[in-house]
Amino acid sequence: MALEQKLHLKLSQKLIMTPSLQQAIKLLQLSKLELQEVLNQELLENPLLEESAEEVKAEDDAEAEAQEKSQAEEDPKPKDDNKEKEKDSFDEIDYDAYFQDYIEYGYNPRMTEEHDEFPIENTLTRPPNLTDHLTWQLNMSDAAPDVKQIGYFIIGNIDEDGYLRATNPEIEAAGPWPAETVEKAVKAIQSLDPIGVGARDLRECLLLQLDFLELDVPLVDVIIRDHWNEFMQRKFVQLAKTLTIDLKTLEGIVEAIKHLDPKPGRKYSDERAIYVEPDVYIQKVGDEYVIVLNEDGMPKLRINSSYRSMLSSMDSKSDSETVNYIKDKIRSAVWLIKSLDQRQRTIYKVAESIVKHQREFLEKGIDYLRPLVLRDVADDIQMHESTVSRVVSNKYMHTPRGLFLMKYFFHSGIDSDTGEDISSLTVKKKIQSYIEAEDPRKPLSDSKIMKILNDEGINIARRTVAKYRDELNIPSSTDRKQIF
Repeated sequence: MALEQKLHLKLSQKLIMTPSLQQAIKLLQLSKLELQEVLNQELLENPLLEESAEEVKAEDDAEAEAQEKSQAEEDPKPKDDNKEKEKDSFDEIDYDAYFQDYIEYGYNPRMTEEHDEFPIENTLTRPPNLTDHLTWQLNMSDAAPDVKQIGYFIIGNIDEDGYLRATNPEIEAAGPWPAETVEKAVKAIQSLDPIGVGARDLRECLLLQLDFLELDVPLVDVIIRDHWNEFMQRKFVQLAKTLTIDLKTLEGIVEAIKHLDPKPGRKYSDERAIYVEPDVYIQKVGDEYVIVLNEDGMPKLRINSSYRSMLSSMDSKSDSETVNYIKDKIRSAVWLIKSLDQRQRTIYKVAESIVKHQREFLEKGIDYLRPLVLRDVADDIQMHESTVSRVVSNKYMHTPRGLFLMKYFFHSGIDSDTGEDISSLTVKKKIQSYIEAEDPRKPLSDSKIMKILNDEGINIARRTVAKYRDELNIPSSTDRKQIF
Protein backbone atom coordinates (compact mmCIF):
# COMPACT_ATOMS: atom_id res chain seq x y z
CA MET A 1 0.00 0.00 0.00
CA ALA A 2 1.61 3.24 -1.19
CA LEU A 3 1.59 6.44 0.84
CA GLU A 4 1.13 9.69 -1.04
CA GLN A 5 1.07 13.36 -0.09
CA LYS A 6 -1.54 15.53 -1.80
CA LEU A 7 -2.74 19.09 -1.51
CA HIS A 8 -6.47 19.79 -1.43
CA LEU A 9 -8.03 23.23 -1.62
CA LYS A 10 -11.28 23.56 0.33
CA LEU A 11 -13.48 26.63 0.58
CA SER A 12 -15.82 26.87 3.59
CA GLN A 13 -17.77 29.51 5.48
CA LYS A 14 -18.02 29.41 9.28
CA LEU A 15 -19.48 31.61 11.96
CA ILE A 16 -16.81 32.22 14.59
CA MET A 17 -17.62 33.77 17.97
CA THR A 18 -14.75 36.07 18.79
CA PRO A 19 -13.91 36.64 22.49
CA SER A 20 -15.16 40.22 22.29
CA LEU A 21 -18.48 39.08 20.80
CA GLN A 22 -18.88 36.40 23.46
CA GLN A 23 -18.23 38.97 26.17
CA ALA A 24 -20.73 41.42 24.66
CA ILE A 25 -23.44 38.73 24.53
CA LYS A 26 -22.71 37.70 28.10
CA LEU A 27 -22.94 41.27 29.42
CA LEU A 28 -26.10 41.96 27.44
CA GLN A 29 -28.23 39.39 29.26
CA LEU A 30 -27.05 40.30 32.77
CA SER A 31 -29.22 42.34 35.10
CA LYS A 32 -27.82 45.45 36.79
CA LEU A 33 -26.89 43.68 40.04
CA GLU A 34 -25.24 40.81 38.16
CA LEU A 35 -23.34 43.30 35.99
CA GLN A 36 -22.01 45.08 39.08
CA GLU A 37 -20.60 41.80 40.38
CA VAL A 38 -18.93 41.07 37.04
CA LEU A 39 -17.36 44.54 36.83
CA ASN A 40 -16.10 44.40 40.41
CA GLN A 41 -14.55 41.00 39.68
CA GLU A 42 -12.86 42.38 36.56
CA LEU A 43 -11.45 45.27 38.61
CA LEU A 44 -9.87 42.74 40.95
CA GLU A 45 -8.46 40.47 38.22
CA ASN A 46 -7.24 43.06 35.70
CA PRO A 47 -4.63 45.45 37.15
CA LEU A 48 -4.88 47.73 34.12
CA LEU A 49 -8.53 48.47 34.83
CA GLU A 50 -9.31 51.10 37.42
CA GLU A 51 -12.30 53.06 38.56
CA SER A 52 -12.32 56.66 37.44
CA ALA A 53 -11.57 58.93 40.37
CA GLU A 54 -12.35 62.26 38.70
CA GLU A 55 -15.52 62.84 40.67
CA VAL A 56 -13.85 61.90 43.93
CA LYS A 57 -10.95 64.24 43.20
CA ALA A 58 -13.32 67.09 42.32
CA GLU A 59 -15.23 66.59 45.58
CA ASP A 60 -12.00 66.54 47.59
CA ASP A 61 -10.80 69.76 45.91
CA ALA A 62 -14.12 71.45 46.63
CA GLU A 63 -13.99 70.38 50.28
CA ALA A 64 -10.40 71.59 50.64
CA GLU A 65 -11.28 74.93 49.09
CA ALA A 66 -14.29 75.35 51.38
CA GLN A 67 -12.18 74.45 54.40
CA GLU A 68 -9.52 77.02 53.49
CA LYS A 69 -12.20 79.71 53.13
CA SER A 70 -13.72 78.94 56.50
CA GLN A 71 -10.30 78.98 58.19
CA ALA A 72 -9.46 82.33 56.59
CA GLU A 73 -12.73 83.85 57.83
CA GLU A 74 -12.41 82.51 61.37
CA ASP A 75 -8.72 83.40 61.81
CA PRO A 76 -7.80 86.85 60.39
CA LYS A 77 -4.34 86.85 62.02
CA PRO A 78 -2.09 84.46 60.12
CA LYS A 79 1.03 85.46 62.08
CA ASP A 80 -0.41 84.20 65.36
CA ASP A 81 -1.46 81.06 63.58
CA ASN A 82 2.11 80.42 62.43
CA LYS A 83 3.37 80.87 65.95
CA GLU A 84 0.75 78.41 67.18
CA LYS A 85 1.80 75.87 64.58
CA GLU A 86 5.43 76.23 65.56
CA LYS A 87 4.47 75.70 69.18
CA ASP A 88 2.57 72.45 68.30
CA SER A 89 5.51 70.74 66.61
CA PHE A 90 5.84 66.97 66.34
CA ASP A 91 8.69 66.87 68.90
CA GLU A 92 6.69 68.60 71.63
CA ILE A 93 3.90 65.98 71.65
CA ASP A 94 4.34 62.96 73.91
CA TYR A 95 3.26 60.32 71.41
CA ASP A 96 4.65 57.48 73.52
CA ALA A 97 2.24 58.26 76.34
CA TYR A 98 -0.67 58.94 73.98
CA PHE A 99 -0.34 55.67 72.02
CA GLN A 100 0.89 53.52 74.88
CA ASP A 101 -2.04 51.12 74.72
CA TYR A 102 -1.80 50.72 70.94
CA ILE A 103 1.99 50.27 70.71
CA GLU A 104 2.60 47.94 73.63
CA TYR A 105 -0.58 45.98 73.93
CA GLY A 106 -2.44 46.39 70.63
CA TYR A 107 -5.95 47.78 70.43
CA ASN A 108 -7.86 47.27 73.68
CA PRO A 109 -11.53 48.26 73.36
CA ARG A 110 -13.05 49.95 76.40
CA MET A 111 -15.93 47.49 76.94
CA THR A 112 -18.16 47.63 79.95
CA GLU A 113 -19.23 44.59 81.91
CA GLU A 114 -22.63 44.65 80.18
CA HIS A 115 -21.06 44.17 76.74
CA ASP A 116 -18.87 41.31 78.00
CA GLU A 117 -22.04 39.25 78.43
CA PHE A 118 -22.78 39.34 74.67
CA PRO A 119 -19.82 37.89 72.72
CA ILE A 120 -19.98 38.11 68.97
CA GLU A 121 -20.28 34.31 68.72
CA ASN A 122 -23.81 34.60 70.10
CA THR A 123 -24.91 37.09 67.46
CA LEU A 124 -27.77 35.68 65.41
CA THR A 125 -26.86 35.73 61.72
CA ARG A 126 -30.22 34.38 60.51
CA PRO A 127 -33.47 33.21 62.10
CA PRO A 128 -33.80 29.44 62.61
CA ASN A 129 -35.57 27.58 59.82
CA LEU A 130 -37.79 24.51 60.11
CA THR A 131 -34.84 22.10 60.08
CA ASP A 132 -33.08 23.99 62.89
CA HIS A 133 -36.29 24.16 64.93
CA LEU A 134 -37.00 20.43 64.62
CA THR A 135 -33.37 19.42 65.26
CA TRP A 136 -33.26 21.53 68.42
CA GLN A 137 -36.44 19.87 69.73
CA LEU A 138 -35.16 16.40 68.88
CA ASN A 139 -31.88 17.07 70.71
CA MET A 140 -33.80 18.26 73.78
CA SER A 141 -36.08 15.20 73.81
CA ASP A 142 -35.47 12.01 75.79
CA ALA A 143 -35.65 9.77 72.72
CA ALA A 144 -33.28 6.82 72.38
CA PRO A 145 -30.03 7.38 70.46
CA ASP A 146 -31.14 5.16 67.54
CA VAL A 147 -34.48 6.99 67.32
CA LYS A 148 -32.64 10.32 67.25
CA GLN A 149 -30.35 9.08 64.50
CA ILE A 150 -33.34 8.11 62.35
CA GLY A 151 -35.04 11.38 63.35
CA TYR A 152 -32.18 13.42 61.86
CA PHE A 153 -32.63 11.55 58.58
CA ILE A 154 -36.40 12.17 58.66
CA ILE A 155 -35.92 15.90 59.32
CA GLY A 156 -33.66 16.09 56.29
CA ASN A 157 -36.52 14.73 54.15
CA ILE A 158 -39.15 17.23 55.33
CA ASP A 159 -39.95 19.97 52.82
CA GLU A 160 -40.54 23.65 53.57
CA ASP A 161 -44.31 23.03 53.99
CA GLY A 162 -43.63 20.52 56.76
CA TYR A 163 -44.45 17.31 54.84
CA LEU A 164 -42.31 14.18 55.00
CA ARG A 165 -41.25 13.19 51.48
CA ALA A 166 -40.00 9.67 52.27
CA THR A 167 -41.89 6.45 52.94
CA ASN A 168 -41.11 4.10 55.83
CA PRO A 169 -39.50 1.47 53.52
CA GLU A 170 -37.24 4.16 52.03
CA ILE A 171 -36.18 5.26 55.51
CA GLU A 172 -35.54 1.64 56.53
CA ALA A 173 -33.34 1.09 53.46
CA ALA A 174 -31.27 4.20 54.22
CA GLY A 175 -30.03 2.78 57.54
CA PRO A 176 -30.74 -0.02 57.41
CA TRP A 177 -32.99 0.38 60.45
CA PRO A 178 -35.71 -1.91 61.82
CA ALA A 179 -39.31 -1.08 60.88
CA GLU A 180 -40.41 -0.68 64.51
CA THR A 181 -37.68 1.88 65.27
CA VAL A 182 -38.46 3.80 62.11
CA GLU A 183 -42.13 3.97 63.10
CA LYS A 184 -41.13 5.26 66.56
CA ALA A 185 -38.92 7.92 64.98
CA VAL A 186 -41.71 9.06 62.64
CA LYS A 187 -44.13 9.34 65.58
CA ALA A 188 -41.49 11.27 67.55
CA ILE A 189 -41.06 13.81 64.73
CA GLN A 190 -44.84 14.13 64.28
CA SER A 191 -45.17 15.03 67.96
CA LEU A 192 -42.89 18.07 67.59
CA ASP A 193 -43.83 21.68 67.00
CA PRO A 194 -45.38 22.86 64.69
CA ILE A 195 -48.27 20.47 65.04
CA GLY A 196 -48.87 18.55 61.82
CA VAL A 197 -45.24 18.42 60.76
CA GLY A 198 -43.98 15.10 59.39
CA ALA A 199 -47.27 14.15 57.72
CA ARG A 200 -47.25 12.46 54.31
CA ASP A 201 -50.30 14.29 52.92
CA LEU A 202 -52.88 16.94 53.79
CA ARG A 203 -55.31 14.46 55.30
CA GLU A 204 -52.74 13.07 57.74
CA CYS A 205 -51.59 16.63 58.56
CA LEU A 206 -55.13 17.69 59.55
CA LEU A 207 -55.64 14.51 61.58
CA LEU A 208 -52.45 15.18 63.56
CA GLN A 209 -53.69 18.66 64.38
CA LEU A 210 -57.12 17.34 65.41
CA ASP A 211 -55.54 14.77 67.74
CA PHE A 212 -53.52 17.49 69.43
CA LEU A 213 -56.13 20.27 69.58
CA GLU A 214 -59.02 18.02 70.68
CA LEU A 215 -61.65 20.29 69.10
CA ASP A 216 -65.11 20.11 70.64
CA VAL A 217 -66.75 19.91 67.21
CA PRO A 218 -68.50 16.62 66.44
CA LEU A 219 -68.03 14.78 63.14
CA VAL A 220 -64.87 16.71 62.18
CA ASP A 221 -62.72 13.66 62.69
CA VAL A 222 -65.27 11.45 60.94
CA ILE A 223 -65.40 13.65 57.82
CA ILE A 224 -61.60 13.74 57.45
CA ARG A 225 -61.10 10.03 58.14
CA ASP A 226 -64.05 8.44 56.35
CA HIS A 227 -65.43 11.03 53.89
CA TRP A 228 -62.31 12.79 52.67
CA ASN A 229 -63.04 12.42 48.93
CA GLU A 230 -66.54 13.89 49.22
CA PHE A 231 -65.17 16.77 51.28
CA MET A 232 -62.37 17.57 48.80
CA GLN A 233 -64.80 17.39 45.86
CA ARG A 234 -67.10 19.83 47.68
CA LYS A 235 -70.07 17.44 47.54
CA PHE A 236 -71.56 19.03 50.64
CA VAL A 237 -75.18 18.22 49.90
CA GLN A 238 -74.38 14.53 49.45
CA LEU A 239 -72.14 14.61 52.53
CA ALA A 240 -74.90 16.14 54.68
CA LYS A 241 -77.30 13.38 53.61
CA THR A 242 -74.72 10.69 54.39
CA LEU A 243 -74.11 12.09 57.88
CA THR A 244 -77.86 12.82 58.38
CA ILE A 245 -77.22 16.45 59.31
CA ASP A 246 -78.44 19.72 57.81
CA LEU A 247 -76.29 22.09 55.76
CA LYS A 248 -76.14 24.62 58.61
CA THR A 249 -74.46 22.08 60.90
CA LEU A 250 -72.13 21.00 58.10
CA GLU A 251 -71.16 24.63 57.52
CA GLY A 252 -69.87 24.91 61.11
CA ILE A 253 -67.82 21.72 60.67
CA VAL A 254 -66.31 22.97 57.42
CA GLU A 255 -65.40 26.28 59.07
CA ALA A 256 -63.61 24.40 61.86
CA ILE A 257 -61.59 22.44 59.29
CA LYS A 258 -60.71 25.68 57.46
CA HIS A 259 -59.05 27.02 60.63
CA LEU A 260 -56.50 24.18 60.60
CA ASP A 261 -53.08 24.87 59.07
CA PRO A 262 -52.53 23.03 55.75
CA LYS A 263 -48.84 24.02 55.62
CA PRO A 264 -47.49 24.02 59.19
CA GLY A 265 -43.85 24.38 58.15
CA ARG A 266 -44.38 27.74 56.42
CA LYS A 267 -44.20 29.71 59.68
CA TYR A 268 -40.51 28.73 59.93
CA SER A 269 -39.68 29.48 56.31
CA ASP A 270 -36.30 31.22 55.84
CA GLU A 271 -37.29 32.86 52.56
CA ARG A 272 -36.45 36.54 52.37
CA ALA A 273 -37.94 39.27 50.25
CA ILE A 274 -35.91 40.02 47.15
CA TYR A 275 -35.96 43.69 46.29
CA VAL A 276 -36.01 44.52 42.61
CA GLU A 277 -33.82 47.31 41.28
CA PRO A 278 -35.00 48.55 37.86
CA ASP A 279 -32.54 48.73 34.99
CA VAL A 280 -34.48 51.44 33.15
CA TYR A 281 -36.55 54.38 34.39
CA ILE A 282 -39.33 55.87 32.25
CA GLN A 283 -40.18 59.42 33.36
CA LYS A 284 -42.78 61.73 31.88
CA VAL A 285 -41.48 65.24 31.26
CA GLY A 286 -44.17 67.43 29.78
CA ASP A 287 -45.83 65.44 27.01
CA GLU A 288 -42.81 63.22 26.32
CA TYR A 289 -41.42 60.14 28.03
CA VAL A 290 -37.73 60.28 28.92
CA ILE A 291 -35.67 57.09 29.21
CA VAL A 292 -33.02 57.03 31.93
CA LEU A 293 -30.69 54.06 32.40
CA ASN A 294 -30.08 53.12 36.01
CA GLU A 295 -26.31 53.38 36.43
CA ASP A 296 -26.33 54.07 40.15
CA GLY A 297 -23.44 52.21 41.79
CA MET A 298 -21.88 51.19 38.48
CA PRO A 299 -18.10 51.72 38.44
CA LYS A 300 -16.75 54.08 35.78
CA LEU A 301 -13.92 52.14 34.19
CA ARG A 302 -10.77 53.40 32.53
CA ILE A 303 -7.31 52.06 31.66
CA ASN A 304 -4.54 52.88 34.08
CA SER A 305 -2.23 55.47 32.49
CA SER A 306 0.80 54.23 34.45
CA TYR A 307 0.77 50.88 32.66
CA ARG A 308 0.39 52.57 29.28
CA SER A 309 3.47 54.71 29.90
CA MET A 310 5.30 51.67 31.24
CA LEU A 311 4.52 49.79 28.04
CA SER A 312 5.95 52.53 25.85
CA SER A 313 9.19 52.65 27.85
CA MET A 314 9.83 48.88 27.91
CA ASP A 315 11.93 46.92 25.45
CA SER A 316 9.74 44.38 23.65
CA LYS A 317 12.65 41.95 23.24
CA SER A 318 14.17 41.88 26.69
CA ASP A 319 10.83 42.10 28.52
CA SER A 320 8.70 40.17 26.06
CA GLU A 321 6.72 38.26 28.72
CA THR A 322 5.82 41.43 30.64
CA VAL A 323 4.99 43.33 27.44
CA ASN A 324 2.71 40.54 26.23
CA TYR A 325 0.98 40.41 29.61
CA ILE A 326 0.32 44.16 29.64
CA LYS A 327 -0.90 44.09 26.02
CA ASP A 328 -3.25 41.22 26.77
CA LYS A 329 -4.72 43.00 29.79
CA ILE A 330 -5.09 46.25 27.83
CA ARG A 331 -6.89 44.39 25.08
CA SER A 332 -9.18 42.73 27.63
CA ALA A 333 -9.92 46.08 29.28
CA VAL A 334 -10.75 47.75 25.96
CA TRP A 335 -13.09 44.89 25.03
CA LEU A 336 -14.86 45.16 28.37
CA ILE A 337 -15.34 48.93 28.12
CA LYS A 338 -16.61 48.69 24.54
CA SER A 339 -18.96 45.82 25.39
CA LEU A 340 -20.31 47.71 28.36
CA ASP A 341 -20.95 50.80 26.25
CA GLN A 342 -22.65 48.71 23.56
CA ARG A 343 -24.83 47.03 26.20
CA GLN A 344 -26.10 50.34 27.53
CA ARG A 345 -26.83 51.63 24.02
CA THR A 346 -28.77 48.49 23.10
CA ILE A 347 -30.86 48.56 26.29
CA TYR A 348 -31.69 52.21 25.61
CA LYS A 349 -32.80 51.43 22.04
CA VAL A 350 -35.02 48.54 23.14
CA ALA A 351 -36.59 50.62 25.94
CA GLU A 352 -37.18 53.48 23.51
CA SER A 353 -38.94 51.14 21.08
CA ILE A 354 -41.11 49.66 23.86
CA VAL A 355 -42.19 53.15 24.92
CA LYS A 356 -43.04 54.01 21.32
CA HIS A 357 -45.19 50.90 20.87
CA GLN A 358 -46.84 51.01 24.32
CA ARG A 359 -47.40 54.75 24.73
CA GLU A 360 -51.18 54.31 25.08
CA PHE A 361 -50.61 51.88 27.94
CA LEU A 362 -48.43 54.44 29.72
CA GLU A 363 -51.10 57.09 29.21
CA LYS A 364 -54.35 55.19 29.87
CA GLY A 365 -53.63 51.83 31.53
CA ILE A 366 -53.75 48.11 30.85
CA ASP A 367 -56.90 48.23 28.69
CA TYR A 368 -54.80 49.95 26.03
CA LEU A 369 -51.83 47.56 26.10
CA ARG A 370 -50.95 46.61 22.52
CA PRO A 371 -49.89 43.13 21.35
CA LEU A 372 -46.14 43.11 20.81
CA VAL A 373 -43.60 40.48 19.75
CA LEU A 374 -39.82 40.50 19.63
CA ARG A 375 -39.79 40.84 15.86
CA ASP A 376 -41.62 44.21 16.06
CA VAL A 377 -38.91 45.71 18.27
CA ALA A 378 -36.11 43.99 16.33
CA ASP A 379 -37.34 45.48 13.05
CA ASP A 380 -37.71 48.88 14.68
CA ILE A 381 -34.15 49.09 16.01
CA GLN A 382 -32.57 47.09 13.15
CA MET A 383 -31.27 44.26 15.33
CA HIS A 384 -31.79 40.52 15.56
CA GLU A 385 -34.60 39.00 17.64
CA SER A 386 -32.10 37.07 19.75
CA THR A 387 -30.44 40.34 20.75
CA VAL A 388 -33.77 41.82 21.84
CA SER A 389 -34.53 38.61 23.76
CA ARG A 390 -31.25 38.90 25.66
CA VAL A 391 -31.91 42.56 26.45
CA VAL A 392 -35.35 41.98 27.98
CA SER A 393 -34.21 38.92 29.96
CA ASN A 394 -34.18 39.45 33.76
CA LYS A 395 -34.48 43.23 33.47
CA TYR A 396 -37.07 45.55 34.98
CA MET A 397 -38.52 48.81 33.77
CA HIS A 398 -39.93 51.43 36.14
CA THR A 399 -42.79 53.30 34.48
CA PRO A 400 -45.45 55.76 35.68
CA ARG A 401 -47.78 52.72 35.69
CA GLY A 402 -45.54 50.72 38.03
CA LEU A 403 -42.59 48.36 37.93
CA PHE A 404 -42.68 45.69 35.22
CA LEU A 405 -40.43 43.06 33.73
CA MET A 406 -39.41 44.15 30.25
CA LYS A 407 -40.85 40.85 29.03
CA TYR A 408 -44.24 41.99 30.34
CA PHE A 409 -44.73 44.18 27.28
CA PHE A 410 -44.28 41.25 24.86
CA HIS A 411 -47.35 39.06 24.37
CA SER A 412 -49.69 37.76 21.72
CA GLY A 413 -52.90 39.35 20.46
CA ILE A 414 -56.49 38.18 20.00
CA ASP A 415 -58.70 39.08 17.06
CA SER A 416 -61.59 41.46 17.57
CA ASP A 417 -64.49 42.73 15.49
CA THR A 418 -62.90 46.19 15.32
CA GLY A 419 -60.09 44.86 13.13
CA GLU A 420 -57.35 45.54 15.75
CA ASP A 421 -55.82 42.83 17.87
CA ILE A 422 -56.38 42.99 21.63
CA SER A 423 -53.60 42.13 24.06
CA SER A 424 -53.86 38.79 25.83
CA LEU A 425 -53.06 40.58 29.10
CA THR A 426 -56.07 42.84 28.59
CA VAL A 427 -58.26 39.77 28.03
CA LYS A 428 -56.87 38.16 31.20
CA LYS A 429 -57.68 41.32 33.13
CA LYS A 430 -61.27 41.18 31.84
CA ILE A 431 -61.63 37.51 32.80
CA GLN A 432 -60.34 38.26 36.30
CA SER A 433 -62.75 41.19 36.72
CA TYR A 434 -65.73 39.06 35.59
CA ILE A 435 -64.86 36.33 38.11
CA GLU A 436 -64.36 38.82 40.94
CA ALA A 437 -67.83 40.28 40.30
CA GLU A 438 -69.66 36.94 39.92
CA ASP A 439 -72.23 35.46 42.30
CA PRO A 440 -70.35 32.90 44.47
CA ARG A 441 -73.42 30.63 44.47
CA LYS A 442 -73.59 30.71 40.64
CA PRO A 443 -70.04 31.16 39.36
CA LEU A 444 -69.38 31.84 35.69
CA SER A 445 -68.30 28.86 33.63
CA ASP A 446 -65.65 29.11 30.92
CA SER A 447 -68.36 28.91 28.26
CA LYS A 448 -70.27 31.77 29.86
CA ILE A 449 -67.14 33.95 30.04
CA MET A 450 -66.42 33.13 26.38
CA LYS A 451 -69.93 34.29 25.42
CA ILE A 452 -69.51 37.57 27.34
CA LEU A 453 -66.20 38.27 25.58
CA ASN A 454 -67.68 37.37 22.19
CA ASP A 455 -70.52 39.81 22.82
CA GLU A 456 -67.87 42.52 23.43
CA GLY A 457 -66.34 41.76 20.04
CA ILE A 458 -63.40 39.64 21.26
CA ASN A 459 -63.11 36.43 19.24
CA ILE A 460 -61.88 33.87 21.74
CA ALA A 461 -62.43 30.12 22.19
CA ARG A 462 -63.52 28.40 25.39
CA ARG A 463 -60.25 26.46 25.71
CA THR A 464 -58.36 29.79 25.52
CA VAL A 465 -60.49 31.14 28.37
CA ALA A 466 -59.67 28.03 30.41
CA LYS A 467 -55.98 28.46 29.61
CA TYR A 468 -55.94 32.11 30.71
CA ARG A 469 -57.91 31.25 33.87
CA ASP A 470 -55.32 28.60 34.78
CA GLU A 471 -52.50 31.11 34.18
CA LEU A 472 -54.25 33.48 36.61
CA ASN A 473 -54.37 30.64 39.22
CA ILE A 474 -58.16 30.83 39.34
CA PRO A 475 -59.96 27.50 40.02
CA SER A 476 -62.79 26.21 37.86
CA SER A 477 -66.41 27.20 38.41
CA THR A 478 -67.06 23.91 40.22
CA ASP A 479 -64.32 24.65 42.76
CA ARG A 480 -65.38 28.29 43.11
CA LYS A 481 -69.00 27.47 43.86
CA GLN A 482 -70.02 28.18 47.46
CA ILE A 483 -72.76 26.00 48.89
CA PHE A 484 -73.14 27.77 52.20
